Amino acid sequence: MNGSKKLALGAAVAALAIGGSVAVSTASAGTREASHAAVTTTAWAKVAANGTILGAQGISGINKFGIGRYNITTSSGLDRCALLGTINTNGGNDPGPGSSSILVGQVNGNTLFIRTATPSAGGSAAVDSDRPFSISIVCA
Repeated sequence: MNGSKKLALGAAVAALAIGGSVAVSTASAGTREASHAAVTTTAWAKVAANGTILGAQGISGINKFGIGRYNITTSSGLDRCALLGTINTNGGNDPGPGSSSILVGQVNGNTLFIRTATPSAGGSAAVDSDRPFSISIVCA
């Protein structure tokens, strides 16, 4: 990947991380024609491990229904959207050593299923664990 593509990709990631929008462009070296597709972050949320919403836009509700399991309801549909999630630290105190993971999936038209885990942790909560997380929903 050349330097300009890396820079453009970095700028797009930064814009999406702060809830902005990005116009994506691709061009053929032979024809120099560009096609454009508008991309918009339609919803985002920062959620505490106990299911409390710490900040959000486009989210109408959350249901924590088990260890590391959450359903999030959005204000709009999820068709043709990218679902992005990341594990956050717990106020600078990370409860799980080693790796942690998040699964983000669509349940129905406007509901997401989130599963957080700490696969490398020891003890009875070796897989599913309540972890703080953030999600972004980006639609075309």
